Amino acid sequence: MRRREFITLLGNAAVAWPLAARAQQAMPVIGFLGSSSPDLYAAPLRSFRQGLAETGYVEGRNVAIDFRWADGQNDRLPVLAADLVRRQVNVIVAPGSTPAALAAKAATATIPIVFQVGIDPVAAGLVTGLARPGGNITGITNINTELVSKRLELLRELVPKATTVALLVNPTSPQIAESVSKDLQSTARTLGLQLHILQASSERDFDAVFATLAHLRVGALVIAPDAFFISRSEQLGSLTAHHAVPAITQFREFAAAGGLMSYGGSFSEPVRQVGIYTGRILKGEKPANLPVQQPMKVELVINLKTAKALGVTVPQSVLNRADEVIE
Repeated sequence: MRRREFITLLGNAAVAWPLAARAQQAMPVIGFLGSSSPDLYAAPLRSFRQGLAETGYVEGRNVAIDFRWADGQNDRLPVLAADLVRRQVNVIVAPGSTPAALAAKAATATIPIVFQVGIDPVAAGLVTGLARPGGNITGITNINTELVSKRLELLRELVPKATTVALLVNPTSPQIAESVSKDLQSTARTLGLQLHILQASSERDFDAVFATLAHLRVGALVIAPDAFFISRSEQLGSLTAHHAVPAITQFREFAAAGGLMSYGGSFSEPVRQVGIYTGRILKGEKPANLPVQQPMKVELVINLKTAKALGVTVPQSVLNRADEVIE
């Protein structure tokens, strides 16, 4: 090789190397703030990546995702959110968890945030309005907390002789716990039912919860739409079947695992929308200009096999309203 060609080649390599390094550094980074853990959140995470891909972003190819998991310990979320802010990520996503969304909002007023919550985001202080969120935050809201009273009414139709019912809440998510407790107390009074509010914030609490249900002779159980319970839908479905407790929560996975009923919106679709909004923000759109979305579709799923095992007769009027019957 001639000396001039060698110098030219060396010079081109010297230019190409910093350009490649800068290109790598320029890859946008999504900060993912999760209340759960990666193994329990695998299915929704696939939906999030699907939404991202629909806007042209694929993890590892043209976007990076920096995960922070609280593993069910909501008190860790503020520290994890602050860590993502220090990392100077391009956008923070907080899907499926009101405490995660609130922690992200408290951590930064400049980095864009996309949330997905099951509570009214205006009442929770996340946004100033649904059509015009304002500030650096927007997202998706399910109507799952608003359906908690309807879930109790459905249980009452299937277990009309029950006079004592219970609500299971997560005390480390006070916004949801307080909202659904207030709504269900009002509905229970209207229906002439005695309501007990039980608490669980870790899997270790489940044994005590079901022991208390038996002690109080609770006739039916409503499980609050909380991220901790959502990530353990299958476990709770199996537990309610094992302990012969007629129960209802929001997602199909619960009924499929042995729970009596589920009534609520899809979980995968809102998380997919979070991925779409994240991609749009990475392309330059402002959260303040993206209205908070409210998916309205709800589904009623009844596990008829569980109903028979519990000795529960499902009225034909309820079966006719069901979107799916598991036999």
